[in-house]
Amino acid sequence: MRESLRHVRRPAAEGTPAFDLAYVRTGPRGATPVVIIPGGPGLASVLPYRGLRRRAAGGGLDVIMIEHRGIGRSRRDLDARPLPPAAMRITAVLDDVAAVLDAEGVDRAVIVGSSYGSYLAMAFGARHPERVASMLLDSALQSAHDIDIERAAVRGLFWDADDDMARGVRRLVTAGVSERIVLDVVRAAYELGGTDLVHPLVRHEPGLAWRALTAYATRDAEIADIPRIYEFDLVGTIAFRELGYGGTLDGHPLDPVRTYLPLASRYPAFAGEPYDLLEAVRGFDWPLVVLSGDRDLRTPAAIAERVVASAPDATLVRLHNGHSALDTHPMALLNAIRRLVRGQQAALPGDEPALDRLPRTGVSASFPSLLVQIARLDALVRRRVLRRR
Repeated sequence: MRESLRHVRRPAAEGTPAFDLAYVRTGPRGATPVVIIPGGPGLASVLPYRGLRRRAAGGGLDVIMIEHRGIGRSRRDLDARPLPPAAMRITAVLDDVAAVLDAEGVDRAVIVGSSYGSYLAMAFGARHPERVASMLLDSALQSAHDIDIERAAVRGLFWDADDDMARGVRRLVTAGVSERIVLDVVRAAYELGGTDLVHPLVRHEPGLAWRALTAYATRDAEIADIPRIYEFDLVGTIAFRELGYGGTLDGHPLDPVRTYLPLASRYPAFAGEPYDLLEAVRGFDWPLVVLSGDRDLRTPAAIAERVVASAPDATLVRLHNGHSALDTHPMALLNAIRRLVRGQQAALPGDEPALDRLPRTGVSASFPSLLVQIARLDALVRRRVLRRR
């Protein structure tokens, strides 16, 4: 599949220099294309999702993906300088989406957002409701204040429970392993592979599997720039200033606020959200589908359930999955999008078993089972060392 990178000129405004916003459109042209917005902020939308667009095109979907301002080919102004912090505003990002639709001659689109992208999707519905034909939210992120829901989900599993998994987590923290690392590793392990992956990780002191997951799970807070793959350094301003990624520790164990604390000093303090999305969704008069993973600890099911309860025409689809089907179960996401495009979203709850059976691709296809094998090898090596002693 050949892709042609396109650009739309974004004018200078409010301290933001003019720049060219990059995007791609793939697949057979339809009356109502699908705009897919990845998470992060920081996940570039062109290079990492080429396979997704190829599969989408093969399934007949007309897909638009936009390189978020401050990322990839949308990173620099006309003088090749990085865009300034003043350019990083959610309202500006939403107007970028509308500008691309204008450039493509599209009146309305199906808006699909994953994680941070789901926040943008809902905010786009609040700012440009006339441009929305229907919407799909994958791992719905609705409010900076939902940190309390995240805290309850994490602590209920890994700290407050009276089981071997929670006892193993408490033992690691008591032994002096960084609380932030423990949180990031066990949360990622649970989302990727469930308790089968967490149990061997916390049973003993950290080994090779733990180190592998540490590299994977702590990338958000420790890696600010992987060009054209993950570029948090500029768009992090949005995360902290408008979405409250900095947060305030509540004084209790395993606080998810710890994940981004290492970056907090680099960015502005939280100034407030641009929209009240809890209220906004009540006015969404288009079909809305919400995908929720039963192992999602970053945007737990309670958020998805609240969105569905508030919106006039909403369908909840539960998957046996962790966070972000876009990144961990894209075939399920694409099939749900096809149902929505065809107006068949009411059938999706009945499709849940079939969606779960679809093959997985990328990291989620092999990484969890590989980590389980490595953890078992760690345990075997540890037993042999103890015997020799």
